[in-house]
Amino acid sequence: MKPQVITKENFAAEVLKSEGTVLLDFWAAWCGPCRMLSPLVDEVGEKHADVKIGKINIDEETELAQQFNIMSIPTLMVFKKGEKVKESVGLIPKEEIEALLA
Repeated sequence: MKPQVITKENFAAEVLKSEGTVLLDFWAAWCGPCRMLSPLVDEVGEKHADVKIGKINIDEETELAQQFNIMSIPTLMVFKKGEKVKESVGLIPKEEIEALLA
């Protein structure tokens, strides 16, 4: 599934009210590891059509970053039926991203 930009305005509709699995990528343009992780997240999204991929730019969405206590990026979070079930901080290989979805 093609990644969506998640903002505080659409967070509830796209994540909390989602019936399926949502993988959120908290990132920033200045973050080198974020730029390395992003294409891997996109590949996982293409492979898993049932998973919604959301990208949250922490510089533009400071309220969401604070709400989820984002201290380091990249941070990935997995939500299932609106509940956060898993989290990963730092650059990880594609296989570990896929394991988060299991």
